[in-house]
Amino acid sequence: MGVSIALQRAESLIASIPDYPKPGVLFRDIAPLLADGPAFDVTVRALIEPFAGDFDVVAGVDARGFILAGAAASQTKAGFLPVRKKGKLARPAFSAEYELEYGTATLQVQNDVKAGSKVLLIDDVLATGGTISAAAKMIEQLGLELIGVAVLFEIDGLGGRAKLEDRYLHTVFKG
Repeated sequence: MGVSIALQRAESLIASIPDYPKPGVLFRDIAPLLADGPAFDVTVRALIEPFAGDFDVVAGVDARGFILAGAAASQTKAGFLPVRKKGKLARPAFSAEYELEYGTATLQVQNDVKAGSKVLLIDDVLATGGTISAAAKMIEQLGLELIGVAVLFEIDGLGGRAKLEDRYLHTVFKG
């Protein structure tokens, strides 16, 4: 099966759940994609393809970004930097509050990566851009070089891409 056909199949596994977690939000459930080994593999490969060999560490955003970033780090033998929700880290170095399409939240990171390391930031969905923008700023506050952002799915019309300023963004699926 060709890569584009395999990616089309992987995309077809993403379920759209209306009004979750609150009315007006369209939730993209990637669990069916994650449960399918070949679809998961081709998706992770597509996430990292434009950045091949140009990063030392993969940062993943809590929670579903952890899954994708952990797999990407393992495939490339890179380190992994968790970007966690507030209160989940023993030694947070930086915190950043941001707005979601349905509220506000805070992310935190620890300072466990060598300064100057090249980092690829991965999350599952880019919607308003608040989560990824906050994570990107903290990565840079740590003295790390953010070489790009990769997301599984970008939701058009919510302004997320604009919040990433001039950072390189790679999206596997759009819609």
